[in-house]
Formats: sequence, structure tokens, C-alpha cells
Amino acid sequence: LHFLFFLLPQPNRGTKRPRDDEDEDIKEAAALEETDDEKKKLLQMVDKEGEEEDEEDEPLDESSVKKMILTFEKRSYKNQELRIKFPDNPEKFMESELDLNDIIQEMHVIATMPDLYHLLVELNAVQSLLGLLGHDNTDILPVLEPVVDLLQELTDIDTLHESEDGAEVLIDALVDGQVVALLVQNLERLDEGVKEEADGVHNTLAIVENMAEFRPEMCTEAAQQGLMQWLLKRLKAKMPFDANKLYCSEVLAILLQNNDDNRELLGELDGIDVLLQQLSVFKRHNPSTAEEQEMMENLFDSLCSCLMLSSNRDRFLKGEGLQLMNLMLREKKISRNSALKVLDHAMIGPEGTDNCHKFVDILGLRTIFPLFMKSPKKIKKIGTTEKEHEEHVCSILASLLRNLRGQQRTRLLNKFTENDSEKVDRLMELHFKYLDAMQVADKKIEGEKHDMVRRGEIINDDMEDEFYLRRLDAGLFILQLICYIMAEICNANVPQIRQRVHQILNMRGSSIKIVRHIIKEYAENIGDGKNQEFRESEQKRILELLENF
Repeated sequence: LHFLFFLLPQPNRGTKRPRDDEDEDIKEAAALEETDDEKKKLLQMVDKEGEEEDEEDEPLDESSVKKMILTFEKRSYKNQELRIKFPDNPEKFMESELDLNDIIQEMHVIATMPDLYHLLVELNAVQSLLGLLGHDNTDILPVLEPVVDLLQELTDIDTLHESEDGAEVLIDALVDGQVVALLVQNLERLDEGVKEEADGVHNTLAIVENMAEFRPEMCTEAAQQGLMQWLLKRLKAKMPFDANKLYCSEVLAILLQNNDDNRELLGELDGIDVLLQQLSVFKRHNPSTAEEQEMMENLFDSLCSCLMLSSNRDRFLKGEGLQLMNLMLREKKISRNSALKVLDHAMIGPEGTDNCHKFVDILGLRTIFPLFMKSPKKIKKIGTTEKEHEEHVCSILASLLRNLRGQQRTRLLNKFTENDSEKVDRLMELHFKYLDAMQVADKKIEGEKHDMVRRGEIINDDMEDEFYLRRLDAGLFILQLICYIMAEICNANVPQIRQRVHQILNMRGSSIKIVRHIIKEYAENIGDGKNQEFRESEQKRILELLENF
């Protein structure tokens, strides 16, 4: 019978749980009162429970889902009514709250049938769930947690992709109901010191991630509904690192991806400073766990994404972001390669001019050239390839050559004449390394093209674009940067540099023609996708460099 007792449904929820200090004798007396007849009833209830479970195992159909939703609506309305009637007497609505909780738990089964999601919308269940989320009273938290759990399961990305139509209807209803604003309102009152509420934060972020993955365009609205502000506040909160802080960094990176509106919003909310403060922890210390390293990389990615916007370049400069990144390069911690990537984003293009000048002012050339001369040995251990490292360094040098003027440009060019032009030798070494890699890639692509023509297939513009992207990935992009640097330094009226470049090209049996061809191809494909005027002036400037090369 003790075994059977554990199989029974929960005891009457109206009965208060005995306090710890209650007399144990009361429990014993209650147990002794159980008669033989009651024991028989218990057995019958177990049998009945088994029958009900068999019935529940039957597959759910549209009518049973409708019935479930209507029960939820009824219990939700009843709970609301009792709360209004007895606002200061929780005992009066406690029973209805537990009933409501039960039906919300049952509704999890709907997450297995996304094709029936339209019923949640048509029968007003989504609006009622959002209504519970937006409830003013903090004592409704026990109901809010199951609501968040349910929404998280309903929006599971794999489930959404099972039925695109059902998913669209649900996401439309959630977006129209300003679900993110309500979730943020709920986040503000959760205490992460309580495990259940910390889980609620995690599930809330999961809802946002699921919706953002299914419908990326909702990210702008989500950020403006208070989510961006909450994420930044949570990141800078003085709390130990945990799974929720990692998740916040992940959701922030998602919001910023290809979204200038959100990048601008982050800048306006002093988010650049928040990111720099959070990253400064890693200038002298490596992350202590793989999860903390993942968070660090998410923050670096967010910073790089924000620096695509010119207004954030200025905020980065004023926030002494260059000094922090330069320090990270010198400290040789795991953060070094990501700092290199950030510097690349901060200096590229005409918008990077101020950062380029400041980088020279803070003696950044002393930091970047040792990394140019030799790629770090431990680089593969932190998931970065030698090619990625060399690409970022060469891109930074190309940006410096493009943007520096006057005395600072002279300081940069002098670096190429130091120690018997060793920097020029290294540049040429990289040139031949990536030229060889490109010749292998080009041979393979030409072979594929030949086979396609033989089979009678047409190589259209899309195919040509795909082949070009493959060539860039194989090393063409870094080769273009190297050739651009070569053209810049040879046009600088420093005979020593020009002579050394020509000397090495002749020694290796190569020629200026190959370099000119690579730079010309680079100029033809240049552009920032936004400004046609910039594209044309940049092409003209690069072609003028070629004429004098």
C-alpha cells in the first residue's frame, strides 16, 4: 500500500502543507484513521488512474486540443475574477491558481502539434497567456513561470520548422501582442538568486532566440521594446559568471547581426563602454572555463558588429577601446586574436581614419609589426588559423597605409626600411605563400569549369560569383591585401623599398604584371555595398597606384 500511495494523484491542494514544527503525533494519528474501506478505495483509484492514463495515451486531435484551450480560458477567467473579488485574500484564489497551473502544464502537448497552433490564436489562448505575462501583481509569479515554460516549448525552433504555416500564425500573434515587451517586464521582477526564477530568465531568453532565428526581422522591434537595455544591464551586473550571462551575450550578438538600427541603439545606450568594461577582465587573465571563453567571444563579436557603424567607431575611440585592444595584443592571452579582429574592424575604410591616427599615437606600430613578422605558435589552440591571423594583420596594415597622413604615415613607412628592409622581405614571403595557394585553387576551379562545359552546363553569373567567393576563401583576399600594401609602399618615394620589392620579384621569377592583375581584380570588386561614390573614388585611387607601380 505504501508503494500504491506514491502512484496516487496529489493530495487535495486546498490542504495546507504541515509546518516543520508541527507535532509528529498528528501525522501518526491521521495515518491510523485510514480504514480498510479507504484502502479499497485507494486501490480502485489506482485502477481508475491506470485507465485514464490509457485514455490519455490516445493521440490528440483537433477537438481535444480545442477542449483543452477552452478549459484554459475558463480557468484563466475564473482566476482573474477571484483575484479581482478578493485582492487581499490569496487563499480565496489559490485553488483556482493551481487549477490554472495544471491546465497550462497539460497544454505543453500542443507543442508536439504545430499544425494546430492556429487554434491557440483563434481561441484567444495566446492573448490570455500574454495577459498573464503582463499581470501587475508580483504574487502571480508562480503562474508566470509555467507560462514562460510553455511559450519556450511552443517556439522551439525545430518545432516551428515542422509546420511553417502554424509557426507563422503563432509568431504573428506573439509579435502583435508585444511579447518581448511583456517578457522584459517579467524579467525585471525575477530574482536570479532563486533557482526557479533563474530558470525563468534562461527560458525567456530562449523564447527570444527561437523567435529571432525564425523571423530575424523582429530583432529591431525586440531591441526597442527594452530587451537591449535589459541585456546590457544584466551583462554589467556584479554577479558571478553563470549560464544566464553566457546566454545574454549570445542573444546580444544575435540582435546586432546585420542590423544597423540595433547597432545604433546599443551605441546610444552606452553599450560600447559596457562591452569594453566586460572585455577588460580578459586583458591579463584567460577565461576560466570553456563557457566563459564562449561569452568572451560573443562580446568580441558584438563589438566587431557595432564597429560596422561609423558613429560607434567614434564611441570606441573615446572609450579608449584602442588602448585596451593594444594592451591585449601585448599580453599574449587568449583574447589577443579577437582583439586583432576588433582593431581590423575599427580601422577599415575612411571611417577608420581617426582610429588609425590614434593607434600610431599609442605606439600601436610596436605591437602590430611583431605580429606581422611572425604568426604566434599557440594560435591553433584557441581555434584560430594562421591564415585568419595573417589576414587581420595585413588588413590593419592596409588600413593604416590608406588612412594615415603626414608624420604618422612617415613613421609607418620607416618601419619597412628598418633592419635591412626585413618587413619588405616578410611581405614578399607572404605574397608567394598565398600566390602558390591561389594557383592550386585556380587550377582546381578551372578543372571544374572545364567539366561543366563538357557536360553542356552553362556557367552563369551566380556560378561565377560562387567561384570568386571560393577563390577569396582559398587565399585571394589576403593576396589582394598584400599586393595593395606592396603598391602603396612602392609609391611612397622611398627608393630602398621599391628596389627591394623588384629585386625579390625578379629573384623568384615573378613579375609586376601578376601583382598588377591581382590589384586590378581587387579594384573591380571593391565596394561597401552602400556608397557608389566611395566605390568609384576608391577604384580610381587604387588604379592610380597601379600606374606608378
